[in-house]
Amino acid sequence: MRNTITPTVLYLFKQAIDEKRLIVDLDSMERYAHDETEDLCFYPEVVALPESPEEIAALLKICNEHKIPVTPRGAGTGLSGGSLATQGGLMIAMERMNRILEIDEDNLQATVEPGVITEVLMDAVAAKGLLYPIDPASKGSCFIGGNIAHGSGGPRVVKYGTIREYVLNLQVVLASGEIIWTGANTLKYASGYNLTQLFIGAEGTLGIVCKAVLKLIPKPKQNLVLLVSFRSNEEACKAVSAIFKKNIVPSALEFMERRGVVWVMEYDHIPFNLLPEMEAFLLIEVDGNSMDELLLQCDEINEVLEANNCIDVLLADTVNQKDALWQLRRTIPLSVKANSIYKEEDTVVPRAALPALIKGIKDIGVRYGFESVCYGHAGDGNLHVNIIKGTMSDDDWQYKLKAGIKEIFELTILLGGTISGEHGIGLVQREYMPLKYSSLHLELMRGIKSVFDPNNIMNAGKIF
Repeated sequence: MRNTITPTVLYLFKQAIDEKRLIVDLDSMERYAHDETEDLCFYPEVVALPESPEEIAALLKICNEHKIPVTPRGAGTGLSGGSLATQGGLMIAMERMNRILEIDEDNLQATVEPGVITEVLMDAVAAKGLLYPIDPASKGSCFIGGNIAHGSGGPRVVKYGTIREYVLNLQVVLASGEIIWTGANTLKYASGYNLTQLFIGAEGTLGIVCKAVLKLIPKPKQNLVLLVSFRSNEEACKAVSAIFKKNIVPSALEFMERRGVVWVMEYDHIPFNLLPEMEAFLLIEVDGNSMDELLLQCDEINEVLEANNCIDVLLADTVNQKDALWQLRRTIPLSVKANSIYKEEDTVVPRAALPALIKGIKDIGVRYGFESVCYGHAGDGNLHVNIIKGTMSDDDWQYKLKAGIKEIFELTILLGGTISGEHGIGLVQREYMPLKYSSLHLELMRGIKSVFDPNNIMNAGKIF
């Protein structure tokens, strides 16, 4: 059983944190009541804006003793409802803990607070010739803490890996109010259970991250970008695995279908010569330190693309050209949101299964009466499926569509994939977890949570 915040509990909060950093009026809380997940809205009872791990610890200790639900929140850019206060209680928003504490150039590490904006960190280390390659679409606004909580990736996962490979150590506050470091600031770790990895992707259900030690790598000096067109989605997706079979590893390999590109052109007024036969696109980036080697790599990629029936290959070699092509890709989510009510699903399969996945999604749409705009990180098999309401009736959208989404996930699992690649489970995907995991698997997860959070106050109702 969880309780509401009484005047007594609110008084205790005011002893733990400056009253000016406690939000209690509804108007001020409005922006904390939703994230980027559809049109869901849940108000917390109180929002706290801590500035130190000690303040977080004091707040959690109070909540644990009084069984008050706690919702950790980053920038609110999530797409799974993970930062929604579905049970009221206290929301702990991390926006004031936004400092880059250290960039260690000797050990290629950065120590940051969770409220650091991802792109701010990327720019700060780039100025020192270093690279932090985790760059979700919302990199200009999302927080490092939220990225860790959801196991974020982005376009460059295909070459550099997910955030799991860049988090060395975490300082976390547990539900009890205790503060611990989960591991060590080392590249190797073979000292018992790896608690650091356990907290990555835990969506705030085990504790709250208040510092992160992140691995950095040298920044490549050169890059080139290709935009490739195809006559069908399946042909574009088939070319993806063909590139890797030739022992070529791009730094990014993105998929876009025609409607997404059309909507971006309308939304952002981007001029683009879109021919009638162009139905799908791959955006391919290669990087390194030698332009001669990159041009040779592009020639090799071009041979693969021609063998897989591409229509055209556009090479961007200036900064403006490359930025324009990336803007085309990164603006698709905004253009979809501007065009229609939609639901976004985050599927991932082994990349060779992408042609079957996208064909299956379109076939399911025909059966259930919905259209979709698909795009994503094709190089690692991660396809974002934007289901468009369009002409669907409200009843079909509310009830019939669920069966169609279930079929999409069943197909994804059948193809060897899983139900989320980087958006997390949160609130909106939790009902589909039994499609992938047995009751034993889910009980093991619940058991882990009960050890860290026996009173179930930490982001309760998420994942399970």
